[in-house]
Amino acid sequence: MNIELILDNLTNPALLFFALGILAVRLKSDLEIPPNSSKFISLYLLFSIGFKGGQELAHSQFSWTIIWSVLFGVGVACIIPLYSFYILKRKLSVADAGAIAAAYGSVSAVTFVTAVSFLEIQQVTFGGHMVAVMALMEAPAIIIGVILIRFYSGNQSEVRLRTVIKHSFTNGSVLMIVGSLVIGWLASDQQAQGIKPFTTDIFKGFLAIFLLDMGVVSGRKLEDFFKSGKFITAFALIVPLLNGVVVAWLSGLITHDVGNRFIFAVLAASASYIAVPAAMKIAAPQANPGIFLPMTLVVTFPFNITLGMPIYFSIIN
Repeated sequence: MNIELILDNLTNPALLFFALGILAVRLKSDLEIPPNSSKFISLYLLFSIGFKGGQELAHSQFSWTIIWSVLFGVGVACIIPLYSFYILKRKLSVADAGAIAAAYGSVSAVTFVTAVSFLEIQQVTFGGHMVAVMALMEAPAIIIGVILIRFYSGNQSEVRLRTVIKHSFTNGSVLMIVGSLVIGWLASDQQAQGIKPFTTDIFKGFLAIFLLDMGVVSGRKLEDFFKSGKFITAFALIVPLLNGVVVAWLSGLITHDVGNRFIFAVLAASASYIAVPAAMKIAAPQANPGIFLPMTLVVTFPFNITLGMPIYFSIIN
């Protein structure tokens, strides 16, 4: 593995701002990003990635590679929560196991955004269709997690399950990135050029501020997480790493494009902390967010954006 690549990633300003957020909490500073501003920045990042992905998709020739990529991504999003649930159920309640399995089977849009920034630094491109793959990978794991909770809890409420399925596909982050993808695909090059300063030039600055906010959020959950035990800490580190490594290798059967394979690996290794908590609040209110939120935010997210991405990139190369 390329140590220089890891060190270069660790000195990325965006990641250093993430560390600054954690440090601010540990120093008991009042540094924070206002909630409304944080939400705006997250929507902006999803908009920018979706729109640029739509533009790339408009210039891509439709092929079987795109179809196989979509099927592969959805398949990964269905398999991960299944085996994760049975591992977790050995130590945790059915509700907590289902919620965590859904989180790790689903994907993190913010990790995806950071992965795109990583590829830009390495001067590696990826297909615009991967934005659509990312959006389609978010919902299946949530649905499977809810079904598993219903089955093992003996509560087969179809009405509530339909509500969760609808919520999964109309979740704000999913709707924003899919909608932006379609708009980017429909817009002409001349029209896209008119908003390029907004979609491209300020992207990295907003990413740095957003990761600062994520650092603050993660820092506040550290104490709760430390009380949760070694089992979930090990799961939050080992399972995402294995998912990323295996998918980095298997994705070579679908495409030889380095950027696309890297995105697949990062998505498989990521965990949702936006869509899943919102869905589980409806479907499984008995699931403890004090367990799965710190797992994704305090362990998996920082690991992926610091060490995970260089590892997956090195494996693919």
